[in-house]
Amino acid sequence: MNKLPPSNAEALCQQLARKMQPSVDVKHTILVGIHTGGAWVATRLHTLLGLQTTLGVIDVSFYRDDYNQRGLHKGGGKSHLPFATEGAHLIIVDDVLYTGRTARAAMNELFDYGRPDKIELAVLVDRGGRELPIAPTYCAQTITLPAAQMLALTRAEDGTLTFQLTAESHGETGK
Repeated sequence: MNKLPPSNAEALCQQLARKMQPSVDVKHTILVGIHTGGAWVATRLHTLLGLQTTLGVIDVSFYRDDYNQRGLHKGGGKSHLPFATEGAHLIIVDDVLYTGRTARAAMNELFDYGRPDKIELAVLVDRGGRELPIAPTYCAQTITLPAAQMLALTRAEDGTLTFQLTAESHGETGK
């Protein structure tokens, strides 16, 4: 485990795509990115993997078990799942896995649309600190961060993805 955050999210996207490639069926596997960082990563992975399926995006704010503490995520948006989830092979994509609450919320939302055959989880970074028994199927890097720090994915105007290490802000706990 590294103690320093990854500085090059673009390289991590490529690494994650290489790990996913053997298990992905370009005609059937569907990526579902979680607003906002996960959607950016899913878009990048969709291209790198050469998927022929439609990309989905979900905002899990209302599905979180800590919604009353967090409120709405300021960078979120509307869920868009333009495909049938019933019987599908879905890969939920997020930037950082922390407590597991966001991944659990994503699964809850997906089951509201139907019963997938298989759901996997792909993340750029697993920072530890799990509160739920959730683990990524695919992960580019595992790091250790104190609870008081947050790893935030940002997207530049040119679309380049980078990570920034910041102090935990009120209302942003529990990815």
